[in-house]
Parts: sequence; structure tokens; C-alpha cells
Amino acid sequence: MSKDSRSEPDGHRLRRRDTVALTAIAVAVLLVLAITGAVSLWVALSAASSIAALSFIYFLLISTVVAPRPASPALAPGNRSADTLSPAREILDHLPFPVMLVGPGGRIERANPAAHEFLGLGAESGLLSASLRQPKVLEAVSAVLKGEKARIVEYSTVAPIESHVRVHVIPLKAEEPGAFPWRALLVLADETSSKRAERMRADFLANASHELRTPLASLAGFIETLRGHARDDIAARDRFLSIMQDQTERMRRLINDLLSLSRVEMDEHVPPSGEADLAAMALDTIDSVGPLAKPRDIRIDFEGDRSASVVGERDQLFEIAQNLIENAIKYSGPGSRIICDIHADIGREDIERLTSCLGPEAGRLTIAAPARSAGTRFALLRVRDAGKGIERRHLPRLSERFYRVDGQKSGPKEGTGLGLAIVKHIVSRHRGGFFVESLPGEGSVFSVIIPRHIAETPAKEG
Repeated sequence: MSKDSRSEPDGHRLRRRDTVALTAIAVAVLLVLAITGAVSLWVALSAASSIAALSFIYFLLISTVVAPRPASPALAPGNRSADTLSPAREILDHLPFPVMLVGPGGRIERANPAAHEFLGLGAESGLLSASLRQPKVLEAVSAVLKGEKARIVEYSTVAPIESHVRVHVIPLKAEEPGAFPWRALLVLADETSSKRAERMRADFLANASHELRTPLASLAGFIETLRGHARDDIAARDRFLSIMQDQTERMRRLINDLLSLSRVEMDEHVPPSGEADLAAMALDTIDSVGPLAKPRDIRIDFEGDRSASVVGERDQLFEIAQNLIENAIKYSGPGSRIICDIHADIGREDIERLTSCLGPEAGRLTIAAPARSAGTRFALLRVRDAGKGIERRHLPRLSERFYRVDGQKSGPKEGTGLGLAIVKHIVSRHRGGFFVESLPGEGSVFSVIIPRHIAETPAKEG
């Protein structure tokens, strides 16, 4: 036996041995369940991976957290001299998921960089309750600090961005004389993407089955007619085929919009990191929708700045401009004038003034509010149509899926009712704002603001 092994406390060696044994048993049981068909192979592998990861973390922390050493300096946040003496701590710093060590009184004694980023912790770690205001998690930590068994807690938030998190709270016993006997190890897993994917599949099936039922029934009826008494009626056949083509095109647009909405909702909690030109997106959109406006003699005028750099995803910003300008074309009468303008650099104090264009009698609604970060500058895209306008009572429902205002007749191609819902979710992902103002008889103004930079992510809390 080496000198290091002889000097190591027996409790440490026994804990490592028990950890390896229990992990092996748990993984073996999961594999047996998968082979016998009790659980799916994917579930078994996922559970085995989670157990192995948690065991590995515990295995590493045994020699650092519970080893005989002074409690304060080694555990103090930011004590790099102590960190360099512990390879295990360096490994924890490079783990991709958030890990925290919570000590007496609920004070964070250690947090890896992933935890700092996920919870928006400052340079110095303080009380857990100040960064994670989740009663279920705090209750579990308090119980573990009293020596109770490990717990798994799940929580969800809806503001500022929807998130779903699973927290593993694991008790760790310290052996140094006179020290507080228990600490809590927190391992956080962000399950937002998987929850969104599950809901996206359910929503897609529900929406597709509901909205596709009408055009499919129409197609089935026309096909039956063409195979029956209208088989030799050339005029009826041509008319029916034209209607069938329109219904098919409507289904194609509907499916494309549903897929687009699902993709946006899937990534809404992850802010973009690239850079794009909002003005260039608007100009490209005006060129691309020209064929829709020309037959109805609708003129689209671009005003304002010709360059507006923002933090965003180019394709999604193009989708915002496309939906807003296409809607303006659909709901404006023949020979109308649509105004699309850009303000490249505005502050929060300018938002209300620039999104109010139709006077005090107009109805105005904030569909999505911008992130509340001091000093943030924005670029503004504003589209004003020449339609009939929308009554105030309809404004709160404009961004609902498939909602259409009564009495509002669109252009030759009927919309899917998803355009403004897509815009709302894209704007939310970009931490921007979305506003609508409308006055019956005067038309409507839709305004979108996108940050010129993304501020530091705030702490995720309920």
C-alpha cells in the first residue's frame, strides 16, 4: 500500500468503494430492465448516463469537500490558491452543466462557471435564496443540510423567458472536527428544450389536424365530383381543379407556417448571438413581395435609416419583415400606399413616441415587452398599412394562433392566421418589443424593436 493510501482516512476509501459499487449495480439493473422490455433502451441509457455523471461528481468531491482541511479558505468563492491544489475543482470548473456547493445558512460556497452563467451569479457568491427564488429548491436544500436524503426537484418559470429545470440536491457529509456536518451539492439540468419539443409535437398535431380538416374535406368532395357526374364537364373540371389548387396551396402555406412557429418556439429561450442588419432585411423583403403588391397597384415606400445593426438571426429578422409587410399588402386596398421605416438607434425613452403615430383616439397594445435592461439601445422597424383598421377590442388577440378579425377581408391569397404569432415569438427570442396601434378608418401600424446588443442574462427565477 502506498504512503498516500495509508494516510487517507478509511471513510474516504469506503465512500469511493461504495459509490463505484452502487453505480455499477444501478447501471446493471437498468440494463436488465431494458433487455427484458420493462423500459425502453433510450430511457435506460439516459438514466444510466445521469447516474454515472452524478456518481462521478460525488466521487471527485469526496476528496475535496470532506477531506480534513480548514473550512473557510478552501471553500471561499474565488480562492484560486486553494483551487490550484485540487484537480477535482478544476474538473468541476469545466463541467458543461451548473453545479453548486451550498453550506451552512444556505450560502453558496462554490459554483462552477456554468452555474454562474445559468443563474446570473455575481463575482462573489452569496445566499442561494438571493439567486434562485424557488421555494421547492430552497426547502430541499434546507432538508439536505439537516442530513436528510437526496432529493430531485423540478421547477418552471415563464418570465422573462419560459424555462424548465430539474435540480438534483445531494447531501455531502464533512468530517473535519467542529465543522458544520452537512453540505448540499446542487446539479441543475435545463430541460427546456425537451419540454418544448414535447409540447411542439402535441401542438403541431392538434393544430394541423384541426386546420387541415376543411381543405382536405373540400378536396375529397371535388375529387368525388370529378369522378362522378362532372367527369365529362370540361368547364366544371377546370373550375374545380383551380379551386383544388388553391386549397392545396393553402395547406402548403399552413404546414410551412406551423413548422416555422414550432422551430421558433423551440429556441425561444436561447437568445441569438449573431449580428444582422434590420434595415437590409426590410429592403430585401420589399423587393421580394413586389409581385404581390404590383397587381393591386400598391406602393411600398421605405423611409428612415438604410443601415441598422442589431444582435439577431438574419433569417428570423427577414421573417419578421416579411410577415408584417405581407400582412400590410393583404389588408390594404388597391392603389394604397404602405410605409416601412427604420430608426437605427433609439433608447427606451423613445419607444412610446415612435410607436404612436395615429393620434390619441387610436388603440394601442404592447404584444411583447422588451427586456428591462438599463441603457439598452434598439433599432425600430415600423410598418403602416392603409387598411380598414382594427377595433380596440380585437387588439389583445391579434397574436393568437389562427385568430382573424371579423370583417377583415384579406387579399387574393388567404393567410394562415399564424404570421403575427410567429413575429411575437421571434421578437421574444431576440429580447425585443412588439407593438400595434390601430384606428378604424385610418389603418394600422405594427412596430418591432430589436436590441443593438444583448445585456447580461438575468437570474432565472420564478
